[in-house]
Amino acid sequence: GDSGYDTHFAEIGEKFGGFDLAILDNGQYNVAWQAIHMLPDEVLKVAKELNAKRIFPVHSSKFVMAYHPWDEPLIKITELNEGNIPLVTPIIGEIVNLNDNDQQFKQWWTGVE
Repeated sequence: GDSGYDTHFAEIGEKFGGFDLAILDNGQYNVAWQAIHMLPDEVLKVAKELNAKRIFPVHSSKFVMAYHPWDEPLIKITELNEGNIPLVTPIIGEIVNLNDNDQQFKQWWTGVE
């Protein structure tokens, strides 16, 4: 769903001690909408605060509602992440094995016009 960054994520991470997979909105963002849609750097901050083992960034690369290019959210989160937390980035329709922490995903958005 939609969420903006705030202290509740750190509280959830402390209370529950970590997550195998965090599904977080990463896309259709704008600084003016920051209270309801996180920016890519905030997604990574939240994942750390939740003690997430993997991040599944959603709200990205399907359609354009915001002012950024359709592929910018996945490009930015990949660059900012620098491989620190595994990203779950399936192409639409690709199967995600929730029990496979080592499942690899292609950067399918690269070169798509």
